[in-house]
Order: sequence, then structure tokens, then C-alpha cells
Amino acid sequence: MINMVALMGRLTSEPELKTTPSGVSVLRFQIACDRSYQSQGQERQADFIDCVAWRQRAEFISRYFHKGSMIAIEGSIQTQNYTDKNGNNRKSVEVVANNVSFCGSKADSGAAPMQEYNQPAPSYASADNSDFEEIVDDDDDLPF
Repeated sequence: MINMVALMGRLTSEPELKTTPSGVSVLRFQIACDRSYQSQGQERQADFIDCVAWRQRAEFISRYFHKGSMIAIEGSIQTQNYTDKNGNNRKSVEVVANNVSFCGSKADSGAAPMQEYNQPAPSYASADNSDFEEIVDDDDDLPF
């Protein structure tokens, strides 16, 4: 099964880092994402999407992003069912951030030189490509 989300938007408020009772950093925040279409004669609409980041990712966002900062998020959707204080059944939907990246300029975000916070980049050994032939791009015999 696949549960992947990619978003780019602006933080709607100043991020506030919190810590769980067991000492794990958590940051709940919301981003505004403009819709890709605009009805004629109306202002462009935006969707407000709830997100959560944990541990070092939460600390990273708290340190380098502020209200209005453009952010790119790669993550997954998580839902929870709960009962509110009035006894009504509710459902919450949020994006759990797995990777976050800067999208604006340094001047816009006050960002440090680090451009994104992901898992460590994998290292690859150099491949010996001496066994491969060069592909010749010859479109003359294509039927279209």
C-alpha cells in the first residue's frame, strides 16, 4: 500500500516546539497551500493542512522556519478517531513529515546554509560501466 504526500506551502503561525513526557520533541503546525485553479471573478483559494514533525525534524523546523516561511514536506497521511469534550465522535487528519526542505530564498526564510533535512544521503560505490554499450539516438525508423 502507498501513503505518500508531497506538499509545498507557507506556515500559518510561528512554530512552537514541545516535548512529550518521555522527552521526545514534537511540533504540530499548519501550512497554507494555494489551489492550482481559480474560479473566474473570485480570489484564489487555499487549503490549510495540519502537519506534525517528530524528533530532530521537529527541532529543525522550529529553528529554521517561521510564520510565513515557504516549506516543502514529504510525508504520509495519518488519521485518528476520537471523542470530543461534548461526546461527539471526531476524526483528525494530519500529515506526518518525513522530509522537509526550504523553498524560498535565504532572505525569505532566514535559513542557514543547510538546504533540507532528510535521512543521511546514501553513499554509492562507483560502478564499472565498461560492459555497457552506448545507445544511439536514431529516430529515423520510428512510426510516429
